[in-house]
Amino acid sequence: MAPLADEPTPDPEVRSIDAALPGPHHTPGRQGAADAAFRHEELYASPPPWDIGRPQPAFLALADAGLLHGRILDVGCGTGEHTLMAARLGLEATGIDLAVNALDPAAKKAEERGLTARFLRHDARRLADLGEQFDVVLDSLVFHGFRGQERAAYVESLRAAVKPGGRYFMLCFRDEPPTPSGRVHRLTPHEIRTAFADAWQIDAIEPITIHSALPACTDGIRGWRTALTRN
Repeated sequence: MAPLADEPTPDPEVRSIDAALPGPHHTPGRQGAADAAFRHEELYASPPPWDIGRPQPAFLALADAGLLHGRILDVGCGTGEHTLMAARLGLEATGIDLAVNALDPAAKKAEERGLTARFLRHDARRLADLGEQFDVVLDSLVFHGFRGQERAAYVESLRAAVKPGGRYFMLCFRDEPPTPSGRVHRLTPHEIRTAFADAWQIDAIEPITIHSALPACTDGIRGWRTALTRN
């Protein structure tokens, strides 16, 4: 695991990673899904700061520890690095995202690397619509983009997608000193525990470093890696 590093918060480039992440979707129904898809297409019009061209070390450590098994779902997969990490282990790997201009490069990577993975355009809030359940769900910087009813809908969606006894691993930005509070997309352990109070066992909330492509964040951004088991 990479050493912890204080986030260089005064730099406007660092603040831009918050602004670039997909925020809460307030419009219900099909139009809301269409609006969300459009926003996601905008996010990948140029390489976003979280697309580092390799798996996040905090997730790679899970793979190295043998914690990935069975059917894997990578929620908000972007250009597919975590999906392909699972595929490289010989696992049945599925990645979902709303941005076609992220999914197309992901599929191309799989072909170039000789890996078998499935990439679907799908809303993370509607995982039950897949009609499938998974042994492990990976979430890199998706959960913390939701608030209020949208967050509750996403958690319920995860409950439908994860098998009883299955695992959910989530990376998010950390809201604790010396990181200023009140920032977009920052979470406290209390917020995480509250969101997953029903139907989940929280196994660990660990401080980790999240890597980004921003020049101002070469030492990484302070984050949490949360491990949960579906009851």
